[in-house]
Amino acid sequence: MTESPAFPRVHIATDHAGMELSAHLVSHLSAKGYEVVDHGPKEYDALDDYPSFCINAAVAVAADQEAGVHALGIVLGGSGNGEQIAANKVRGVRAALAWNHSTATLARQHNDANVVAVGGRQHSMEEATDLIEAFLQEPFSNDERHIRRIGKIATYEATGEVVG
Repeated sequence: MTESPAFPRVHIATDHAGMELSAHLVSHLSAKGYEVVDHGPKEYDALDDYPSFCINAAVAVAADQEAGVHALGIVLGGSGNGEQIAANKVRGVRAALAWNHSTATLARQHNDANVVAVGGRQHSMEEATDLIEAFLQEPFSNDERHIRRIGKIATYEATGEVVG
């Protein structure tokens, strides 16, 4: 297996409420060396429907990871709640809503979350950027108890069977 690059590929999507933050993150993360793939939207529409954008980003994260590509995702909205829900409908995605540094890092450490949801209306640009950077930089702990728990979630996702 090839070694993962220092920075993962990052798939990003938003709704109209997160467009300014999304544009900032695409520029900011690209300048830091991330390969950023923008899943839209491309222009502001206050009546847009975020699920398609967020699901497309989540599908891309899951496909990349299945192919052995080091990839993570970011979904943005006013609160981040709906965007997290949409991303979590994709098999293989564990999307976590981050609202402070601890929730961002614990999502990676304990849950091996591969998508982070952030509410653009809940944080300043600087705060949101810090949360996302914390998420992207934090490794999974590989602790046996976390691996076991994630395995139980994956089993339910694949079979509908509740283990334990």
